[in-house]
Amino acid sequence: MESGGWPTLDRLLCLAWLAAILLIAATIALPIPAAAGGRVVRRWLCTIASRGKTFRSSSSKARFTVPQKFFLHFYVEGVVVTTSLLFATWFYAYMKMTPLVLESSSSSTIDNHHVGGSSSFSMANAWPSHPVEHKYRVWRTVFVLILMEIQVLRRMYESKYVFHYSPTARMHIASYLVGWLYYVAAPLTLASPCLPEAMSQARIPDLVIDLSHLVMPLLKLGWCQWIGMAIFVWGWLHQFRCHAILGSLREHKNSDEYVIPCGDWFSYVSCPHYLAEIVMYFGLLIASGGSSSSVWFLLIFVTLNLSFSAIQTHKWYLQKFEDYPFSRYAIVPYIC
Repeated sequence: MESGGWPTLDRLLCLAWLAAILLIAATIALPIPAAAGGRVVRRWLCTIASRGKTFRSSSSKARFTVPQKFFLHFYVEGVVVTTSLLFATWFYAYMKMTPLVLESSSSSTIDNHHVGGSSSFSMANAWPSHPVEHKYRVWRTVFVLILMEIQVLRRMYESKYVFHYSPTARMHIASYLVGWLYYVAAPLTLASPCLPEAMSQARIPDLVIDLSHLVMPLLKLGWCQWIGMAIFVWGWLHQFRCHAILGSLREHKNSDEYVIPCGDWFSYVSCPHYLAEIVMYFGLLIASGGSSSSVWFLLIFVTLNLSFSAIQTHKWYLQKFEDYPFSRYAIVPYIC
């Protein structure tokens, strides 16, 4: 595989994320005159960002909506895409990238990677010049995809068994399509550091698999990966708790009654599940080593998109409940 494969994919993903980021940022920050369509653009973005309780569907727009329970489709897709990329990358790493460090490698190189690697957290977009560095890049990608797999599996379970969506809860068809695109683009972004070569050389490994070569390289990664995993797990656990709280608020599945959520990070912000999501993606960035520009853009997009949605939800809470705690922020305690 030629060295240009990964940078090309990474650049395409960067452009896609950048376009989405600029659309959200421009709509929020730029004073677009109403005559130039500013009001229409803002209303359109608010419609896409809204769902469920924050979505206001008029009769003329009702035909452009789908049930909010269709969220399950996103996570089924996410599981399929992430699992496919994980297996392809893991098999490639197992067949081509083991052992992780040869005994003949210098001790300085080995020590360097056990503390995260000299280039493991940079914005560089080139293939590593040293074979050992490239092996670490591939196994870091496997590590990050495993974390993503854990996330989409849990979200699929929650959408089916934890959340009790109101029968009147809707979302715009454009929001539905964006969700479909997102759960293809996000796993692709995390896999991009080695996906082209992995796909070009992927084949099913022998039936007899050496578990030490399949798992041990993951345990030999550097401190960036373990710190990133710790941050990811921290956010993952809080999102799990917050989703359990939200799911318990509607005891009667056919009820449209809403209750103020309390507990865990709800004591500080209106959308702690969004905050936890941002924390998880920050953990994924750290675990990835930060060498892929597209992963940085992914984190920026997630932060902007969820912040925008959180602000809309926070406004809805304030309008809906007269006794809503004014000490709560939208998504980041003491900031926003």
